[in-house]
Amino acid sequence: MSQSEAVVIPQAPVEEWKLPSKGVVGMACLIIAEAAIFIIFVVAYLYYVGKSLSGPTPKDVLEIPILTSICLLSSSITVHYAVSSLHKGARSATSLWLALTVLLGGIFLVGTGMEWHKLIVDDHLTIRTNLFGTTFYSLVGLHATHVVVGLIMLTLALIFSLNGKMNSMHTEKLEVLSIYWHFVDAVWVIVFLVVYVFGR
Repeated sequence: MSQSEAVVIPQAPVEEWKLPSKGVVGMACLIIAEAAIFIIFVVAYLYYVGKSLSGPTPKDVLEIPILTSICLLSSSITVHYAVSSLHKGARSATSLWLALTVLLGGIFLVGTGMEWHKLIVDDHLTIRTNLFGTTFYSLVGLHATHVVVGLIMLTLALIFSLNGKMNSMHTEKLEVLSIYWHFVDAVWVIVFLVVYVFGR
């Protein structure tokens, strides 16, 4: 080989570094903050469970909300399919999956309202009755508030989808919303276990 001949070593193409989505980063920060709040409420519930000086107690009045829990957890699947459908440009399928998500979340919220009505009217458990009532309504109410916020945003997304104002370019925004909804569902698993399984 002569000195004039150079050895060429193939190099892998350099990928351009891309900043993460502002929406995803913002939602991640929100979820971290919200998770800290939920941890405080869960710890408070666990600390005070069984320390009420008067009744009713959790085992006296709480029934395990199996149906509504299944509905809420299933809504994580439907919102995933909504994002996937929007990514593929299937607007009608996106609307259908969003509608199912809103319906399932709505069923959960109605179930929570019915449970609270029974606890307040029939069992006379209010937020001021005892420590159990205070921590129960605080923790479950905090989660229900997050469900309401999520349902409002999902309903708006559904309206935009039905009006044809949502297309595949909006996939990232819907995905950010779905991350919030997955968080709400994941928190419910913890609340369900703490309040209705271990706390009884």
